[in-house]
Amino acid sequence: MQSVGPRENENSENPRKLGDLVAESGLRRVHILAWRDLADVEAGGSEIHASTVASRWADAGVEVTMRTSFAQGSPPETVRDGYKVVRRAGRYLVFPRAVAAEILRRHGPRDALVEIWNGVPFFSPIWARGPRVTWLHHVHEDMWPMVLPPGLARAGQLLERRIAPPFYRRTPVITLSESSRDHLLDRLRLPADNVHVVPPGIDSRFRPSDQKATEPTVLAVGRLMPSKAFDELIDAVAAVRHEVPARLLVVGEGYERDALERQIAALGAEEWCELVGRVDDDELVRHYQQAWVVASASRSEGWGMTLTEAAACATPAVATRIPGHRDAVRDGIGGLLVDSFDEMVAALIRVLRDDDFRARLGDGASRTAQELTWDRTAYETFAVLAATRNPG
Repeated sequence: MQSVGPRENENSENPRKLGDLVAESGLRRVHILAWRDLADVEAGGSEIHASTVASRWADAGVEVTMRTSFAQGSPPETVRDGYKVVRRAGRYLVFPRAVAAEILRRHGPRDALVEIWNGVPFFSPIWARGPRVTWLHHVHEDMWPMVLPPGLARAGQLLERRIAPPFYRRTPVITLSESSRDHLLDRLRLPADNVHVVPPGIDSRFRPSDQKATEPTVLAVGRLMPSKAFDELIDAVAAVRHEVPARLLVVGEGYERDALERQIAALGAEEWCELVGRVDDDELVRHYQQAWVVASASRSEGWGMTLTEAAACATPAVATRIPGHRDAVRDGIGGLLVDSFDEMVAALIRVLRDDDFRARLGDGASRTAQELTWDRTAYETFAVLAATRNPG
């Protein structure tokens, strides 16, 4: 098991301490290669993680440049929360063009490099010299067939599991949870000593409230894409309604929206199931606070950031027992983990029906969430990068 940094109190890794670490490391200019930018219409937890860490590094004196693909309606270059964003090329061409730009130093000199391996890698071990790390949140093996034709899906699986991993055997890899780390070691055969766990944080705006919805409300948050399995969740709540008059709110946007709308119409579920779409930060917090339970039927996650955001609002979770979720939700303490559709239905019924049980889970979720801060995440992530300057 590899983890980084002390696990003490809330202030053990604050911006001042991160600044000290940055000064000691000498890593003043860090470039980050990412598939998508936070401004992308399909941005999700990975993009929130990258942006939040980059902004805290910038606050600590690091000159951060993040190179991503083009984002619809956004300029090719901008500054966000203290770090520079360069958006060029489409979803596929971003990989060779970003590599070429780094090799040719088009984004200026760098002291260190962060590669975010989100399905398709940038193969930084081949061409990048000097301090570098790779962020790899989870293995995408089951997601490929959901988003690509069979031939391309098989190629993606081959690339991820067989072709790319040997190049990363000497590269420090950061993932978000112990269960995701175990999955990476099992599927990608990476050296155990090189895979580090640094959990994500939770913004302080997520906090409890006593203003719960008057009717049993299930909340789901995320991109509307096949791997999130919102269709299964809609069916599960339809089954729950035979026992509890629950309603389902789905916050998020994505290319699965049309299919989900057709499903809702076929079920005659318009009165109890609403696709809310994108919401601003304040409205998202209100949804978490008012929900009776947050649910996820996702098939693949590096962590489950929406579950811990809800936890910070004292809202318990019912979620699939997958890598990532197993760390984000403490089963029986802050929520329930399930292994099947029937278990999902039964768990939702139990949480929605039993007020005392739901309150205990909400308290447990809130206590767990207090351990997660973005300052700690930024510090520990930079500590792994700084260690590559003088390995050993």
